[in-house]
Amino acid sequence: MPCRGKVSIVIGSERDRPHAERAAAVLREHGVEHEIVVLSAHRNPRELEKYIETSDADVFIAMAGLAAHLPGFIASRTQRPVIGVPLNVALGGLDALLSIVQMPRGVPVATMGIDNAENAAHMAIRILRLCRQD
Repeated sequence: MPCRGKVSIVIGSERDRPHAERAAAVLREHGVEHEIVVLSAHRNPRELEKYIETSDADVFIAMAGLAAHLPGFIASRTQRPVIGVPLNVALGGLDALLSIVQMPRGVPVATMGIDNAENAAHMAIRILRLCRQD
């Protein structure tokens, strides 16, 4: 699939929207096409799976707190890059951080710092630049 230069920001609930909006602001500033989608790996697994299969995004940014299954769920269902942002919902965000960075071999997720949505957007921009160098 050719690179279109689109980023999908996936959050598990509306509660996470302020973080998604911070990433979206960076993408907007750099003229990167993006969308914010609310789909939970726990509450909407079938809908999320269908979204991943049909999405035309080149990069996924997935934000999650607590058990933080969302980034890994997405990474296990696509070969496209997934960037995880652990959110500070409990335990200072360490539970989410550890859940995202401890993915099994073959299911990589690039993991940003806790609540660092902006860095996720900057990483997505760098990834998109790679496919534009043709």
